[in-house]
Amino acid sequence: MKTISKTILLFAMIISLFSCSEKKDDFNATAWVDPQIGSVHGRWFFYTPASLPFGMAKLAPHTNAYGSGGSWAPCGYDDRHNSIEGFGHFHEFQIGGLVAMPITGKLQTIPGTLEKPETGYRSTFDKEEEYAEPGYYSVFLKEYGIKAELTATERVGFHRYTFPESAASHIIFDIGHRQGESSGVTEAEMKLSGKNTLEGTIETFPEYLKFCDPDKRVKMYFVIQLSKTPKSFGSFVEDKTFDGQGATKGTGNGMYINFVTKKGEVVEMQVGLSYTSIENAKGNLKAEAAEQTFDAVKETAHRKWNEKLGRIKVETKDSINKVKFYTGLYHALLGRGLASDAKGTYPRHDGKIGQIPLDENGKPKYNHYNTDGIWGGFWNLGQLWALTYPDYLSEYLQSNIDFAKETGWLHDGIAAGAHANGVQTNCFGLMIAAAYNSGVRDFDVEEAYKIAYKNETGYSKRPFGSGKYDLAYFVKEGYIPSKDTTLANGWVFNFGASHTLEFAYTSYGVSQFAKALGKTEDYKKLTQQAGNWKNIFDPETKFIRPRYQDGKFIENFNPMEAWRGFQEANAYQYTWYVPQDPAGLIKILGLDLFNKRLETTFNESQKSTFGGGKGIDSFSGLERLYNHGNQPCLHHSFLFNYSGKPWLTQKWSRAICDEFYGAEPLHGYGFGQDEDQGQLGAWFVMASMGLFDVQGHAAMNPTFQFGSPLFDKVTIKLDQKYYKGEELIIETKNNSKKNKYIQSASFNGEKIENAWIDRKKLTDGGTLFFEMGVKPNTKWGTRTPPPSMSTSE
Repeated sequence: MKTISKTILLFAMIISLFSCSEKKDDFNATAWVDPQIGSVHGRWFFYTPASLPFGMAKLAPHTNAYGSGGSWAPCGYDDRHNSIEGFGHFHEFQIGGLVAMPITGKLQTIPGTLEKPETGYRSTFDKEEEYAEPGYYSVFLKEYGIKAELTATERVGFHRYTFPESAASHIIFDIGHRQGESSGVTEAEMKLSGKNTLEGTIETFPEYLKFCDPDKRVKMYFVIQLSKTPKSFGSFVEDKTFDGQGATKGTGNGMYINFVTKKGEVVEMQVGLSYTSIENAKGNLKAEAAEQTFDAVKETAHRKWNEKLGRIKVETKDSINKVKFYTGLYHALLGRGLASDAKGTYPRHDGKIGQIPLDENGKPKYNHYNTDGIWGGFWNLGQLWALTYPDYLSEYLQSNIDFAKETGWLHDGIAAGAHANGVQTNCFGLMIAAAYNSGVRDFDVEEAYKIAYKNETGYSKRPFGSGKYDLAYFVKEGYIPSKDTTLANGWVFNFGASHTLEFAYTSYGVSQFAKALGKTEDYKKLTQQAGNWKNIFDPETKFIRPRYQDGKFIENFNPMEAWRGFQEANAYQYTWYVPQDPAGLIKILGLDLFNKRLETTFNESQKSTFGGGKGIDSFSGLERLYNHGNQPCLHHSFLFNYSGKPWLTQKWSRAICDEFYGAEPLHGYGFGQDEDQGQLGAWFVMASMGLFDVQGHAAMNPTFQFGSPLFDKVTIKLDQKYYKGEELIIETKNNSKKNKYIQSASFNGEKIENAWIDRKKLTDGGTLFFEMGVKPNTKWGTRTPPPSMSTSE
């Protein structure tokens, strides 16, 4: 029997006591979230319990953030570690800084190491005395006898430290060292600005900016309000202290404040954050923290998380699947947080401060966000946001539209106004098109189309940070040749084949946008580009195969070799990357080979838990047939719906939910694989409801294809600003771990004979019903395959 975390067992027992009397209005979705799941080898923005959905203030304990290598590698908090080096405030893609640590006794200004925590101010802690839930975190720091508690509003971090009796209590503020993904600090300054207040600025030069936007820097601003006046203070640079110095500027630096505390004395901090200025950090502090108590903020955080998580209610006797579901949903609401201030100011690319339009009440009409790229997000985050959080999706895309209005180009990842493109591609044109296709259209449609079209066709004077640096080859020659490219920071890559496939797919999405708007010539051009994937299909090996610029396929070809022409994958995995036209891929491969190869993929991949086995490595599945731990493969199990074997989609999507996904700190998302800003969590949410769109809503009339729903009943609240229906209900009969195959289906009482349904039918509201069984029904769902580019144009 697998080990189950004590946290899960605890709230499974507690909630079972109340399940009989649970009412719809008081459903506590947050109780089913376990933030520890997958927290071994997790990404920087992954473990930030003291935060709000999509918030700016993301407070978290750090176990291995100090002096990290920057870039993208997992760091910040690791459940295997047993010492804490401080509590950080900024946790976004390529952004990190401002760490506070309460201590007592001897003043130390370096944290020490995991191996030897006694060499610095680190403190060990017991897991039994650590607690995390959405919006709140607490831990007991054993070395100092301090209980530390964290919570947050959107832009303000709240700390509550309960000290022991001590004549030498301190809070250390580190501002001058790289933290998590931040990479090097170029300058940091901080000062005591009042008896109980401090303020400062941190500037960093993240790794991705070095080749995407080398003239830019990330700037973070903060203001700290203390509940207790320090007895004394000082600054430091590394391990050198300067007592009485009320300001510091440079790198490797920080400040400390000193108190005398009584036993059980509480010292609180409210920390206002901003990406635009200290004045706006003060404004955020005033707007969100004035007259607020720690407990009131904690309660509000709980309520806000519960509202967001509670938009989907699942009912099941399987408590572990319920925990997996709500933890995955929590992850999907965690990354890609606010960059704009309470009054609507935000960091522009040109270094100036932008202003979001205000409504008649003087409130910003929407928010602006930091974000990693959306590579692969159309198979998880995009579908989930469009269905359940279209309000956020609209704002998220509007942020990029505003960026494009300013710069002329969409970004594919942005950190405080600067390009931070991690994969040298750009799928935001597709995301805009998919949102429009889904009915999310409350933005300037003509402006959005214009920049989406440019994203697929424009290459002249295109900034490197916008991605698609190799688009000229794709547009002019029909494919991107195999060749090495060396980045400004020395990284070398060769992604011509995978970029060809990705650009073909995103061209299809925007072609459908063009078709919907009646832009016939654009539609024809983009449709032609959408077929460019065929130009790198090798009829001899029957694989997508990189080609040189002279047209020859690369020599010594091994379809299992990763990185040679393919981003974070290999030719075997990427040959399936024709989501716009599975029917076209079936035709060129032949139905028998398509199915034989796909069946072999999953039969073999199950042996390695559908990815990297038990290797704790984000890239551990790159040289396998299938790798659920990375984005390029996430649609594969649903391709059987197109090839006449929908029961195998049901079998394998269910198996991935059961086996790849766990409920433990290590076995959460594979074993330490890349839960990238909630993408794998969002995939579980969609697949466990039995809904998925291989095309990522790129079609003008999107569909959902069916998998194997895990739950007895799912109720999804629909946003009536965007959709006609009030709620979508998904019900199953005879569902169990063994009964994973669909026997029959209906929607609003009308039989469904195909393994797919028009998305609009579902968002008009109603009940989707599945009867499940232990054996496959090989006749159901095979009448008409889902729409595909070559069958619906």
